[in-house]
Amino acid sequence: MDRVLIRELQIETVIGIYEWEKQVHQTLLIDLDMAWDNRAAADSDDYSQALCYETVSKRLTALITEKPIELIETVAEMIAHCLMSEFAVPWVKVRVMKPGAVPSAKAVGVEIERGI
Repeated sequence: MDRVLIRELQIETVIGIYEWEKQVHQTLLIDLDMAWDNRAAADSDDYSQALCYETVSKRLTALITEKPIELIETVAEMIAHCLMSEFAVPWVKVRVMKPGAVPSAKAVGVEIERGI
């Protein structure tokens, strides 16, 4: 299975359960592995046959920043649902990392896989 990858997509958003977190923007780092058959794009060298990582990145940034979210688990599920429903990605692995959330850890996060 071919995959299209995005690593450490940085999104500044309102995220968290504490009152102070609801007043500031924090950084999320998103890693994506998306199943995609790259043969048609490679054979034709045709951009319209590819899964455009720029379009995906912009859509996910808009999705995650449109309203405050409390949990990174919610972010991961929103991303997976968006990719599968709007971009017809049949399988996705989503990792959401929140740097600085725990003082003694570089980052904390969740990872989910959805689809076939």
